[in-house]
Amino acid sequence: MNTDPDDAVVGHATDRAGALARLQSPRMHPPTVIPTDRGLYCPPADLHIDPWRPVDRAIVTHAHADHLHPTSKRILVSEEGEGPTRIRASGSARIETAPFGEAIDVRGVRFSLHPAGHIRGSAQVRVEHRGHITVVTGDYKRAAEREDPTATPFEPVPCHRLITESTFGLPIFRWPDPIRTVCAMIDWWRAAIAEERNAILFTYALGKSQRLLALIHRITSGDPPGPILLHGAMAPLTEAYQRDAVAIPEWEKVSVENAERCKGRALIIAPPSAGGTPWIRKLKPFTDATASGWAQVRGTRRRRAIDRGFVISDHADWPSLLRTIEESGAESVGVTHGYTDPLARYLNERGLDADVVPTRYEGEADDADGTERAA
Repeated sequence: MNTDPDDAVVGHATDRAGALARLQSPRMHPPTVIPTDRGLYCPPADLHIDPWRPVDRAIVTHAHADHLHPTSKRILVSEEGEGPTRIRASGSARIETAPFGEAIDVRGVRFSLHPAGHIRGSAQVRVEHRGHITVVTGDYKRAAEREDPTATPFEPVPCHRLITESTFGLPIFRWPDPIRTVCAMIDWWRAAIAEERNAILFTYALGKSQRLLALIHRITSGDPPGPILLHGAMAPLTEAYQRDAVAIPEWEKVSVENAERCKGRALIIAPPSAGGTPWIRKLKPFTDATASGWAQVRGTRRRRAIDRGFVISDHADWPSLLRTIEESGAESVGVTHGYTDPLARYLNERGLDADVVPTRYEGEADDADGTERAA
């Protein structure tokens, strides 16, 4: 008897337990979404999905730097993701929105956006052409509302072909309970206050920082241990979340004045690229930490000379990747963004038709200046 727990999630294509009923696949249907040197492209509709170069028409899953090119002429995003997209797109871009689940016809191709759960407004793109359905997940995570109060939870979408991210596509990546992780983060902050030091937390400007703020607000019932200061890259994005009625504790944009006033008590949240800069040294004395899925990799904290690492991610871990592939009922799976080769090889060994979809990005990117790249 096979006792591998992963095999119970993705088995042979003919007997995968718990899969959705398979869709009737049209015969000899050409690929609806193909990779190009500008990103994913839908030929019959003549538009791109998450292009990395400027294009005339794009559907964008979310506003992280590796999915949104700011100078594309027309950009379609979910209604929930409009705020951050307007902040990060150029002023000349024409931004259009659609609610989750609403079908849009472009040259006989039906598109719709569905919740991806990655960050607020992140979407999967469903593409239907002549009865054949392709789903592009973008980045996604499988989390309940209690684990991320800022984003609509992920919804599985049945399809013939699934193009899935694989940022954390290795079996070592299995996320701990995010509520316990944030509770530990709050305890770390309290310990820093007891030592009269600031607590500096490095994490991504869009999505992760707002999620952590919302969880801190919920866990502390709106009464955090001390003042919260945000790096300038986070301020406008956090304001966009607040305009959408996301509950976040009071905060200030960090400055020389309030840093001195809050010295030894503050939680200061900054993007990873701020580490080791002259700006960060002005905030001494402090203890620092990173909040990322990469904190699960032994040596990450040591290489960055950071005191603590909190494992919390806005991407799917290994079990969630396999669960999503299973629930899609897809006949073929394209793997992109991250550990593509290991995941594609694993799926092929278990009887699925899997291939690697090339991309210019290998992990995730989110610093405001686009410099942060996780490999």
